Amino acid sequence: MDRPVSLKSKATAKQKLQLGRGVKLPASPQEAVLDAVPNPHTDSDYLVRFTAPEFTTLCPITGQPDFAHFVIDYAPAGKIVESKSLKLFLHSFRNASGFHEDTSLKIGKRIQQAIKPKFIRVAGYWYPRGGMPIDVFWQSGKLPTGVWLPETGVAPYRGRG
Repeated sequence: MDRPVSLKSKATAKQKLQLGRGVKLPASPQEAVLDAVPNPHTDSDYLVRFTAPEFTTLCPITGQPDFAHFVIDYAPAGKIVESKSLKLFLHSFRNASGFHEDTSLKIGKRIQQAIKPKFIRVAGYWYPRGGMPIDVFWQSGKLPTGVWLPETGVAPYRGRG
């Protein structure tokens, strides 16, 4: 039986993780911290998927809320994203404003910067603004050979509900 991997490594000893303690919601994406922890399986290529079906941010012109369904896939290298910090980071956009394209790429590039994965893909499925849904896709790196990258599972817009 495998022993649980301890987060008390040299990489995390210097960093105080948000996991396991009360933290305030970040006021902005710039203020939000993405915690990176050691990948417990650097000997294996695999895919991690995060899905955020209730993402919200603000329209930079009208200030009205915009809604999206995000699917974030990555093949980790030396680090993985700690999920609580990712939730807080995504929530930090709630009172920020930005165009769909800008917001989608900011999310992907921040994750890439934090963990430097072998491959990352961000799919942002935005609900209609002005009667038109906007879907934004961004990826970087190369998917390792033999790693399965499933479809995002989000249907083309037809009420997406």
